[in-house]
Amino acid sequence: MELNSVLLTAGGSIGFFKLVNCGVSKLPIPDTACRNAWKWRNICTSFTHSLITGIWAVLCFFVHPQMAEDLIGTHSVFSHTLVSVSIGYFIYDFLDMVLNQKMILSWELLFHHTVVISCFGITVLTGRYVGFAVVALLVEINSVFLHLRQILRMANLAEGNLYRINSMVNLGTYVVFRINTLAWMTRWLVLNRDNIPLFSYTAGSVGLAIMTAMNIVLFYRLLRSDFLKSSTPTPTDCKESRGQGEGKKET
Repeated sequence: MELNSVLLTAGGSIGFFKLVNCGVSKLPIPDTACRNAWKWRNICTSFTHSLITGIWAVLCFFVHPQMAEDLIGTHSVFSHTLVSVSIGYFIYDFLDMVLNQKMILSWELLFHHTVVISCFGITVLTGRYVGFAVVALLVEINSVFLHLRQILRMANLAEGNLYRINSMVNLGTYVVFRINTLAWMTRWLVLNRDNIPLFSYTAGSVGLAIMTAMNIVLFYRLLRSDFLKSSTPTPTDCKESRGQGEGKKET
């Protein structure tokens, strides 16, 4: 894809998720979420992104299986578009947080988004490592359940069977699609060091180190909140729900 196509796709993505956010604002909001309507809209928008990109990332390897054998130079327009769309989402979410939330409450996610946008930006502009970026977006499969967790908490449904089932699925997919994926990506980066320019290798290594640290902290928060003590809202819920990686997140 040419630069103009990348900019158009990312810009269209920003507009799309803005429309999703506006659409959510027109829907009924649970009484317990009315005190923070912005957060409700933001989480629902993030849930939509995770659902779309999680499925899309899996389909990328079905549509173009050769990409799994060469994560550096082989990719399809379908997979390149996915990365561009995700850049648009992270730019949108970054601006949404800057405009609507205090910096002290969102600095972790703003930092996360900056790292993701930078790494994905290198990918779409150079046309290389697209497969590697798509692997990173597999974490969005877990983000679906991570965001659903916060939606249920905000709707005051943290005591029901649905929440308990989602908590177990969330933890399981967290291990499979976040921790294992990050570990595999780190191993791949080390094994292919000789095939990657120093700048790209450094950017990837730093990005992975930051994502790994953030996800380990998030995993501890989730484990403590949902399994090691009674499920009650805590000041860290906003950070937990967004993931980071997220991812909220990401990646």
